[in-house]
Amino acid sequence: MTISYARVRTEHASRYLVQLSKHWSHKFPELAYDQTHADIPLPGAPCFLDAATGHLDIRITTGTEADAGRFEQVVADHLKRFAFKEDLTFEWTRSEA
Repeated sequence: MTISYARVRTEHASRYLVQLSKHWSHKFPELAYDQTHADIPLPGAPCFLDAATGHLDIRITTGTEADAGRFEQVVADHLKRFAFKEDLTFEWTRSEA
C-alpha cells in the first residue's frame, strides 16, 4: 500500500473540500463530508481531506506507486479547477503502509 500526502496552502480550504465533495457525491453516494473533513471513496484509493486555517491536508491510499501518481493528479486537477482564482501548489510525499 502507498500513502500519498499533501498539505496545500489556501485560505479557502473548507470551501474547496465541500466543492470537491459535492462534485463527487453524485458518483460516490457513500461519500461523507462536513465543513472540515471528507472521506471520498475513490475506487481503489480512499481519499481523506481535512480543512484547517490556512491549509487543506490530503491523504490518498493506493495499492501501487503507479496508482498513487494517477490519483494524486486526479485530486489535484479537480481542486485546481475549483480554485481557479488562486494557484494551488501540491507537493506530494509518499510512504509505504
